Amino acid sequence: MHITQLNRDCLLHLFSFLDKNSRKSLAKTCHKLLEVFQDPLLWSSLNFHSPAELKKDNFLLGPALKYLSICWYSERVKVCNIEDWMKNNFQKDFCNRHENTVSDFLLEVCNRCPNLLSLTLSGCGHVTDDRILLLLKNCPNLMTLKLENCVRITDQTLEAVILYGGSLQTLHVDFCRNVTQTGLEKVREKCPLVMLRAERSASMIPDNKPEKKPMLEKASRKFAQL
Repeated sequence: MHITQLNRDCLLHLFSFLDKNSRKSLAKTCHKLLEVFQDPLLWSSLNFHSPAELKKDNFLLGPALKYLSICWYSERVKVCNIEDWMKNNFQKDFCNRHENTVSDFLLEVCNRCPNLLSLTLSGCGHVTDDRILLLLKNCPNLMTLKLENCVRITDQTLEAVILYGGSLQTLHVDFCRNVTQTGLEKVREKCPLVMLRAERSASMIPDNKPEKKPMLEKASRKFAQL
């Protein structure tokens, strides 16, 4: 039996075992397999391992998406986590190449995937509170939000969770250095049913605004002289 003689359900099941690139390659072989590739039921879950993967044309975004994960564990993540005003020209150039990649992708998710249930972001150093706020508004069924090593996330995201995370059951903000203990305590108070985890976040050294940095350096030098 030729593969194209299988019924739609069998083909969807076979496609489900393939990675995104393999699905795309198989879809190019004939019209029937292309239709299977374009079936929304095939794309209820998406996992990405670098921002570059978000720009590939080997997946579909749509209302069927329920589970999304973008986890970047490369050494290059460390560059993105450096405070902007402390980066050298090489580091700034590197970040400029993909600074908006994840944020732009999340905007597409907000507009096209209203039934999202779970979002995991790890090492996404350029994602801001505004994007998470918009996602919480547009995806009212979101039950799990896991943020790890997302350095631009602040207490504003925690405020958004309180206001718009009505369906949220699990919230992780691990290694997010600009999240404070005050913000975490407010979430625990206002959303007691949410399983909140914030490993190391409130105990890390937060970013300082550029205008405050000279004052802190001066205070440090003065303290060292005493």
